[in-house]
Parts: sequence; C-alpha cells; structure tokens
Amino acid sequence: MKFKRLKDLREDHDLFQKQVAEVLGISQQYYSEYEKGNRTIPISHLITLAKYYGTSIDYIVGLSDNKKKTS
Repeated sequence: MKFKRLKDLREDHDLFQKQVAEVLGISQQYYSEYEKGNRTIPISHLITLAKYYGTSIDYIVGLSDNKKKTS
C-alpha cells in the first residue's frame, strides 16, 4: 500500500530519504520502498514517524486529514 503522505511529510520537513531512514535504523533503499508502496511499513516504524513528525498514524496512512497530533 502506498502512503503518499510519507513523501509529503518528508519533503515538508526538507529531509532526504536517507535522513528519515537513519531515524528508522534502515537503509535509504529500504525506506524508498515504503514511499513507493513496494514494501509494507511495520507499525513500529509508523509509530516512530508519527512521533518524529508530530502527527498521527491516522494522518500518515490517510484515515484522517487532521495533520496535528491529537492527545
């Protein structure tokens, strides 16, 4: 499944794939597969990215249009 918002969030924060991959502890190539939708992103990585970007998993996967994290 392709999550377009992964790329959008990364670009909004002026980051390269390699930088985000380092946060996740994976290679840039592996992360690239997440953005392309060629590899399923594990929930642990979604949690890490949601915390990193200050948003919700629901926003990342497209279940919500609210970019701000709710408590």
